Amino acid sequence: MPTTADDATAPCLDEVDRIIQGWERARSDLDIEPLAVFSRISRLARYLETARRESFAAAGLEGWEFDMLSALRRSGDDALSPGALMHQTLVTSGTMTTRIDKLVARGLVSKNRSPRDGRAVEVRLQPDGVSRVDTAMESLLSAERRLLQPLSAQGQSALASTLRSLLLTFEADES
Repeated sequence: MPTTADDATAPCLDEVDRIIQGWERARSDLDIEPLAVFSRISRLARYLETARRESFAAAGLEGWEFDMLSALRRSGDDALSPGALMHQTLVTSGTMTTRIDKLVARGLVSKNRSPRDGRAVEVRLQPDGVSRVDTAMESLLSAERRLLQPLSAQGQSALASTLRSLLLTFEADES
């Protein structure tokens, strides 16, 4: 098999193909096929993580800050309870309290009694938080478009559908 795109009739080999070939030589008794999927997902995740880190840094945010601010931004009125934020960001209550306090100190969110229920607390995006999360999201989407550029719109849709099917099985096991 060729290892470059020069021969359009034959597929190119990526590093995962070479790893699989090595394992097939070393241990022909093993079914190596899962490596074809999960090693590629793992390698692609590294590229995505770099794009995320750069997008968030350009907006002056860390990944966890983006996660918190984007959960608030998606909420509809830019406010959520700490419990709802915990649920959406999958962190413990102690971690959530620390994170909220850090975002308050940076002026990205406020923490106040809920006007609907004076016993409850709500975390609300502040204008600088809105600006930063919007900037980070725009940058992230641009970076993700570049990462997906080799795929057609149909290919992207098929990939998203396949990954959704796989992810749903894991999410069902968690509940």
